[in-house]
Amino acid sequence: MADRISFHDQIQRNKIKSFLLIILIFIFFLILGYIISLILDPGYFFIIMIFSIIFSLSYILISYYNSDKIALSSVRAKPASKIEYSKFFNAAENMSLASGLPMPRLYVMDSSEINAFASGRDPRHAVICVTTGALKALDKQELEGVIGHEMSHIANYDIRFMTLTAVLIGMISIIAQIFLRSLWFSNMGGRDRDGKVQVGLILIGILFAILAPIAARLVSLSISRKREFLADSTAAKFTRYPPGLASALKKIKKEHIDEKERKKFASALAPLFISDPFKKKVSGLFATHPDIDERIRRLERM
Repeated sequence: MADRISFHDQIQRNKIKSFLLIILIFIFFLILGYIISLILDPGYFFIIMIFSIIFSLSYILISYYNSDKIALSSVRAKPASKIEYSKFFNAAENMSLASGLPMPRLYVMDSSEINAFASGRDPRHAVICVTTGALKALDKQELEGVIGHEMSHIANYDIRFMTLTAVLIGMISIIAQIFLRSLWFSNMGGRDRDGKVQVGLILIGILFAILAPIAARLVSLSISRKREFLADSTAAKFTRYPPGLASALKKIKKEHIDEKERKKFASALAPLFISDPFKKKVSGLFATHPDIDERIRRLERM
C-alpha cells in the first residue's frame, strides 16, 4: 500500500511551486527586456515597456474587477434558489464554516455535466457556480468535496494569483510583438558595435521574442495545474473527508458529454472549472488541469 500523504504537506509544496513558477515567468520578462534593450535604442525600449505595462494592466484589471460577472454571464448562470437547491446551500454553508470564509453567492448553470467553478477578486466578492448535473449526480459528501475545492480557490486567492500571471504573460506578449514589428522600422541605431554582433543579437532577440510568450504560457498552465492540486488538498483540509472529493472526481471521469453540452462552456473559462469541461485528451505541458487519475490517487492517500 502506498504511503499516506499529509494534506498540510501538499498545500505547502504546491504553494511553493506556484510561487517559484511565477518567479520563472518574471525572469522571462526580465531576459526579454534585457535582450531588446541591447538591440534597440534605450529610449525607444523604455517607451515599449511603459506602453506594454499600461495596456496589459488596464486590460487585466478591468477583467479582474469584473471576473465574477464575466464568468457568470458567459455560462448564463442564474442565482440559486435556496428552496430548490437546499442541498447546494447546505454544502456551501458547511464549507463556509469549515474554512472561516464568508458565504459566497451561489449560482447554477444549466448543464448535465458534473462541474463547478469559483470566481471573484476576494472572499467578500466570491461566487460559486455549479451545474445542474452536479447537483443531481453528487451525494452530500461528494458535493461538499466539490464545494470545498471551490472554496479553496477562494481561500487561496487563486483569481488574484492567476491575474498576476496573466499580467506578466500579457506584458511579455505585448513587448515581444512590438519588438518584432519594430524591426521593420528601426535602424537599431542605439549604439555602435560590430555588424556581426548586432546581427547575432537581433537573431537572439527574434528567437526569444517568439519563444518567450510560448514558454510563459506553458508555465502559466503549470501554475494552473499546481493550483488545482492545492485546491484538492485544501478541500481535504476543509471537509476532513478526502474520499468525498475523490468520489466526485471518479464520477466526472466516467462522464460522456455530447457536443451540444460542451458548447455551453466558454473555452477561456476552462481553467476555472474543477475539471476540463471539454474533456480534452490533453496531458502534460498543455493541459489546463492535472491528470484526474493522479488527483484521485493523491486524495485516496490522504
